[in-house]
Amino acid sequence: MRYRVQVASVYLLGFFLDLVNMFIANVAYPDIGRHFNAPLSQLAWVSNAYMLGLTLVIPISGWLASRVGGKRVLMASLALFMLATCGVGASASLTQLIVWRGLQGMGGGLLIPLGQTLTYALFRPHERAKLSSAVMLVALLAPALSPALGGVLVEHLGWRGVFLISLPLALLTFTLAGCGLKQEPPTPNTEPLDSVGLVSGCAALTLLLLGLTWLGEAHAAARGAATLLAGALCLTGFIRHSLRTRAPLLNLRLLNAPRLRTAMLLYHGVPGVFTGVNLLAMLYLQGPLGMRATWVGAMMLPWAAAAFVAISLTGKTFNRGGPRPLFLAGCVTQALGMGLLATLAHDGMAIRCAVAFALMGFGGSLVSSAAQSAAFVDLADADLADASALWNINRQLSFCGGVTLMSLLFALLLLTGQPQAHAYRLCFIFAACSAAIPLLCCMRLANTPGISPLTQEKK
Repeated sequence: MRYRVQVASVYLLGFFLDLVNMFIANVAYPDIGRHFNAPLSQLAWVSNAYMLGLTLVIPISGWLASRVGGKRVLMASLALFMLATCGVGASASLTQLIVWRGLQGMGGGLLIPLGQTLTYALFRPHERAKLSSAVMLVALLAPALSPALGGVLVEHLGWRGVFLISLPLALLTFTLAGCGLKQEPPTPNTEPLDSVGLVSGCAALTLLLLGLTWLGEAHAAARGAATLLAGALCLTGFIRHSLRTRAPLLNLRLLNAPRLRTAMLLYHGVPGVFTGVNLLAMLYLQGPLGMRATWVGAMMLPWAAAAFVAISLTGKTFNRGGPRPLFLAGCVTQALGMGLLATLAHDGMAIRCAVAFALMGFGGSLVSSAAQSAAFVDLADADLADASALWNINRQLSFCGGVTLMSLLFALLLLTGQPQAHAYRLCFIFAACSAAIPLLCCMRLANTPGISPLTQEKK
């Protein structure tokens, strides 16, 4: 096997591992909630802790690799991931589960940026289209297969089996990395780590998510407001520090590029909102509607099939029509799918449910693929590495924010006395109506056609 194929295999396996752990847990939430007698606001942190861990380590991945070498960091991250996975499976309380999920995310968070850097360096520009196609295929397979597999595991092994299933794949990736990757010597790094930016950024993100979670709990609303204020102050400090520092942790000046800025906002309004809706849908379908976990997990299959069509359509039309028509069509289609979820009233509506997920898959992927293509068109080559870091972090933040905000909305509706089933449906309606915000962002974006996402390096 050629060396670059070995490196690409490790990268794709790590990417698949990360995505599986993002999506497979959703179908297990009802079982976890019953086991620990936990409300949705706490269950959301099973997902948020993993995505938070992913997000926090992305900015330091390049710095670590330059200090100790890419292979060593990759191996250490896989070892941490496997240790944390064992901890997740052995958790005796929800707090332990959340802590181990955060550590699991930190281990997995280094796999994508490091693997991406090591792999793309070995492929010449004209060879990267096939690699990008393989990456997009993994990005479709993981969300499609993992919930379906998770539903089977929940019914036969319980929620612990959903997490422990990652161990064999992680061990395989660890073995391939250990045997196949070359040890690269550390490279001198003239710039020290921006420790102030790292601490203030991590503190801001954590406090903001905690504050939003506590706002949805009647006994912790005041604590939530105070935590949100503290998070906002930390975020303000992080932004001011980043704009004044010569070598900041994240180059926020790149947000002056209109397409990058708009594409990042759209990710929060479309894929981010879907992540929160998907969590609520898994709970609604298995709870009030009484659908089996296996059937609920299988709903991501039509989502993935429709997403594949959307990505293919983007590749064919982006150059000719520009991003705006794709954004508009994607926002409206996802909104229709979310609105259709609100019409589900009993477990005999499986076909309507599948149609809803297909609409959300088509619309969300139309926006996300077009956004990724548009984001990097106006940037100089020297800015691509920093822009890629911003993009990956923003993607994780959109997922965390979507889960947190939809969970908060559901909790607030319950506090007003709404019946549980009605609260779910109102959340879906609200999510559908929220498409008006990204639609307004689309209308302000210049619609100059750009390069095709299939000829562009995966960012």
